[in-house]
Amino acid sequence: MSNGKGIYPCIWLLNGKAVRGFDNNEVVSEDPAELVRSYAASGADGVILFDRSKTDAEHDAAIDLIRKICEEGGIPVIGAGNIRRMEDVKKLIYAGCNYAALNLSKESNRLLAREVCERFGKDRIAGCYKSSEGLDKEWEKLAPWLSMRLLLDGGSMETAGPEEDLNEKSGAGRIPVIALVEDSSSEALAAKLQADNVAAVSGSGVNRLMGQGEDAVKAARARFSENGIKMEEHKKAAFSWDDFKKGPDGLLPVVVQEDSTDQVLMVAYMNEEAYNLTVETGKMTYFSRSRQSLWIKGETSGHFQYVRSLYGDCDMDTLLARVVQVGAACHTGSHSCFFNQVTEPRMNARRTASVGDVLREDYKTIIDRRDNPKEGSYTNYLFDKGIDKMLKKLGEENTEIIIAAKNPAENEIIYEIADYLYHLEVIMAEKGVDWDDITRELIRRQKND
Repeated sequence: MSNGKGIYPCIWLLNGKAVRGFDNNEVVSEDPAELVRSYAASGADGVILFDRSKTDAEHDAAIDLIRKICEEGGIPVIGAGNIRRMEDVKKLIYAGCNYAALNLSKESNRLLAREVCERFGKDRIAGCYKSSEGLDKEWEKLAPWLSMRLLLDGGSMETAGPEEDLNEKSGAGRIPVIALVEDSSSEALAAKLQADNVAAVSGSGVNRLMGQGEDAVKAARARFSENGIKMEEHKKAAFSWDDFKKGPDGLLPVVVQEDSTDQVLMVAYMNEEAYNLTVETGKMTYFSRSRQSLWIKGETSGHFQYVRSLYGDCDMDTLLARVVQVGAACHTGSHSCFFNQVTEPRMNARRTASVGDVLREDYKTIIDRRDNPKEGSYTNYLFDKGIDKMLKKLGEENTEIIIAAKNPAENEIIYEIADYLYHLEVIMAEKGVDWDDITRELIRRQKND
């Protein structure tokens, strides 16, 4: 977490919806991802997600939802609930959670803490507990494996752990605490935040504060600061509107690029108000030249764009926005507005495209063969034979790679890897997985390694 103290609303996930609490099934949002985005826009520093699913199928669906929230929310995420083994921690971290929080009331999770710490690092592991659970004697053993504690029952900070009795080596007294609070008043929240070992407040009290809107959250943060509580500082724009060179119409062109794939999605324009709103809210906001009015991308379609980064070019007369795109960017339903090919390279021209471009083009060809069968096509032969044949061929190509790797000829392994990737792409097409899905997963793993 940052050096300042934070406000972390809680979301309890059940059957794809956000519900009221641990034991309260009242639905508060049909779209938890949008709820997180609204919290982020109102000034939340992060969010805690508790998975309340009961079955393995529900849990897998919850992980998919958590992944969506991590991708689109724009704020740190702590994932908790349904952690029973290493694999559950792995799923949360690979989904994009900054921390996986173990339920320490279970002895099995207390034993699991060391194992997951050694696999993923202490800075990714947190523990949930109640001050009434009598874990004081456990802290000396648990402290080396946890970097965060979630106090679930609103107990006093004096009962959050035996800080006075632990030796310096254990370090439990230095493990920051996120305290769940029922009272939404600034006084109650400030009382918790003033404790030295409290890093953030959360719970239903914070949720009610967030529900009052951005102005109420800003006012609360200001009161905390007035009381000498150093709050987490939200990033401001490094450049003001006046730092950019605008066109004759006073507008700034914006090139919009998808963060996960580098695909250029669209070009639009901003005036000063649109620029400032984009920076403040994290939602791409533009100025429509035809309507002469502001428009938030996705406000009517639901296809929002969430800011990942903003860059001015060398002349400061164009803005590059890297975004998370929800749905399609183009009004035609196309993911990108750029789909009208103007020229085509000569067939004998040497291709110098990136690996990603080549793989995506190959994949598109495979999809075209699947949807528009061609007589004599080997690709159609594989689709006709089905998944068992595809898997058999993939296994054969894998074996060929192993054999080629043992041989001295360099080109042989290149040929075999290329054959393997082709057969892998056929299976991907059969299962409805594309390279963008794989790229996003690899990016998550890079960030969470």
